Amino acid sequence: MSQYTRFPDPADDTNPFQDPAVAQHSSNTGYATLDLYNPFDSNTTTPPPYEAAQTTPTPPQPAQPPAKKSSPTEPRNYGSYSTQQAPPPVAAAATAELLRKQEELERRAAELERRERALDSAGLGGAATRQNNWPPLPSFCPVQPCFYQDIAVEISQNFQRTVTAMYYFWIVSAGALQLNFLACLAHFCIDTAVGVDLGMSILWLLLFTPCSFLCWYRPLYKAFRSDSSFNFFLFFFIFFTQIVVYILMAIGIPNWGFSGWIVALSSVKKNVGAGVIMLLAAMVFTGQAVLGTVMLKRIHSLYRQTGASFQKAQAELASGVLSNDAVRQAAAQAAAGAAQGAAQGAFTGGR
Repeated sequence: MSQYTRFPDPADDTNPFQDPAVAQHSSNTGYATLDLYNPFDSNTTTPPPYEAAQTTPTPPQPAQPPAKKSSPTEPRNYGSYSTQQAPPPVAAAATAELLRKQEELERRAAELERRERALDSAGLGGAATRQNNWPPLPSFCPVQPCFYQDIAVEISQNFQRTVTAMYYFWIVSAGALQLNFLACLAHFCIDTAVGVDLGMSILWLLLFTPCSFLCWYRPLYKAFRSDSSFNFFLFFFIFFTQIVVYILMAIGIPNWGFSGWIVALSSVKKNVGAGVIMLLAAMVFTGQAVLGTVMLKRIHSLYRQTGASFQKAQAELASGVLSNDAVRQAAAQAAAGAAQGAAQGAFTGGR
């Protein structure tokens, strides 16, 4: 009993399975195991003797390297993009739309940055950096460009399309005047009595081409560049007059130098070729009158959105007149002359 009440000595190498009763029981091969005994079986025969299972030795396997344990900070591999499930069509379309909008915003940001750099360099460099580039003349030409024009840099992105359209409209106007000259020349070839129309067409070509650029296109360009109310009013007044001239050109009053409908229809009876050229010029003048009216209404709607007014135009005119050196010198000379005349009159009256 003392062997169960004291701690075993480490030197004692006792094996509980070496008990004689256990060894005798394990050596008895006639013992029926539980997996072969069925107590509910009605057969009263004795159970079969126990047979040890035949064990086949397993072939040795090569040693496997220990599995690498992932650290908590190591990123997990969730699979490549190609192995992932493809997104549904709606999600793909939304992603493509977002990417397209992002590219558009990046393009606009780059354009604004380029314009800011151009304006900063022009403001810092002065006339040496901002050189005149219109009209685009070759370097060997003795006449140099007179204006600086860059719609992408100086005009806001909201108004660039309108200013560009008006620039092309002016180019078409210059081409229409050249076509009018050719039509009048063809009419003069079949009827020498219309020399007045040929001379007037040359005058309109030489007069209207530069004047239309200076009188209504440049004010429109300045108006959208600096939000100038005075230039807006100047453009509206002159361009309305230009539309009236287009209507007169389309009508084609004889001896006015315009190849309009009246002169064109009368020339068709004399010569078909000259009549076709004059009819083409009449159609161009009609289209210019219609398109000019549409552009005038469109620009007027944009003008109302910019916040310009007649009071601002008056203030800009007054500030522009007072800031002009020539006007100030003329006003000073006039004031000095008036003061000198008044002093001489007072001296003469006193005598």
